[in-house]
Amino acid sequence: MTTTMTTSGGGTGRRAQDLTPRAIVEELDRYIVGQKAAKRAVAVALRNRWRRQQVAPPMRDEIAPKNIMLIGPTGVGKTEIARRLARLAGAPFIKVEASKFTEVGYVGRDVDSMVRDLAETAVSMLREEERERLRPRARENAEERLLDVLLPPAPRQRPVGPGGLPGAAPPAPAPEPPPDNATRENLRRLLRDGKLDEKMVEIDTADAPPSFVDVFSGTGMEEMVLNLRDMFPQGQRRTKRRRLSVPEALDALTDEEATKLIDLERLQKDAIRRAEQAGIIFIDEIDKVAGRESGGHGPDVSREGVQRDLLPIVEGSTVSTKYGPLKTDHVLFVAAGAFHVSKPKDLIPELQGRFPIRVELESLSDQDFVRILTEPENALTKQYTALLATEKVTLDIRPDAVAEIARIATLVNARMENIGARRLHTIMERVLDDLAFEAPELGQTTIPITAAYVRERLEGILKDEDLSQYIL
Repeated sequence: MTTTMTTSGGGTGRRAQDLTPRAIVEELDRYIVGQKAAKRAVAVALRNRWRRQQVAPPMRDEIAPKNIMLIGPTGVGKTEIARRLARLAGAPFIKVEASKFTEVGYVGRDVDSMVRDLAETAVSMLREEERERLRPRARENAEERLLDVLLPPAPRQRPVGPGGLPGAAPPAPAPEPPPDNATRENLRRLLRDGKLDEKMVEIDTADAPPSFVDVFSGTGMEEMVLNLRDMFPQGQRRTKRRRLSVPEALDALTDEEATKLIDLERLQKDAIRRAEQAGIIFIDEIDKVAGRESGGHGPDVSREGVQRDLLPIVEGSTVSTKYGPLKTDHVLFVAAGAFHVSKPKDLIPELQGRFPIRVELESLSDQDFVRILTEPENALTKQYTALLATEKVTLDIRPDAVAEIARIATLVNARMENIGARRLHTIMERVLDDLAFEAPELGQTTIPITAAYVRERLEGILKDEDLSQYIL
């Protein structure tokens, strides 16, 4: 028994069986520096999902995902590893913060809301995939609608009787003029060649008003909103007349036609199934709810309550969503936390047992910062170079400048709160702030960024400890 499922939804388009642990690590290496142990752990977890699909059904249902706990300071790549993994697998992914939840009955978000958010993400992902798949057919339909606007059909005349009275049966049916197919095809050719792009047209597009129930969303009242949606029907879709250029009108009509072609009932069922079998929930700041006792004065209800509410979700339960029930038995949970004050052992034992894979991420050195600034495909130096190139300004960021930025980031992290690689964003913004402001007036030029340039921009701030706390 083999599966030839391909990844999608932002993935690499590779078949699932080709995503070996080694291939997954190599893909993660393109965006994330270091952290080999964490990459290996998530690569094996993802591969185990494919392996489970190859197992015969009775045993397949017994194989639970091996949930992962990532332990390490902020800014070392915990969230990025989980996000890139989900994108690579084409899996529905959401990130939640454990500290935003409180025990049921207290003010705060219900832990079940993370599963509902996962369902929403899965539906959105499949809707986009379906739109892309149906786009050629939708484009043809949109083209026909646009041609009807550009070349309206001739109005049919009411039959006229012998006495000139409308509605009376005529003595003989008058032949209708044949449709001018040649004109329509010529217009179609002009449309496809882009020769009508400057023309403005008025089209009617669907405008679905939101339900008043949506006003309550996001206020910790998820269950009430879920029930109200079923009680009150959504408003009738109205049409709205818009004046657009021909290319804009064609795009708008294509989107509308693609939406019409989607089988929503099947899409929602497939989305729930994908969320159940491939969904990934990243629970950040798990250490913030790890305390089991509060100063020896009995249990901390809020923290331990959140853990006990999380437990059935992680163990496997069925949560009601507006798209139908979603089982979390095979959802992969990745928890992360710095664990500076509390330790993983401070979690309740039942929850500890649900995260069998523990990986400790390493703190970043200045050598790691140099690699982060230059090696990944989305490296900061590449981003800033591309941004300023739009103003015809070429940034020549020298290796000594990169080393100096990395050295300063390490220094500031040591002096103040260690926020890892996030410090690089702040320092790069400060170094290139003046240049970004003046770029439109500089014209076509090349600006060398050297270590001396970096020190000149940051020296005054670094000397003033109080100022550096606010700026860097």
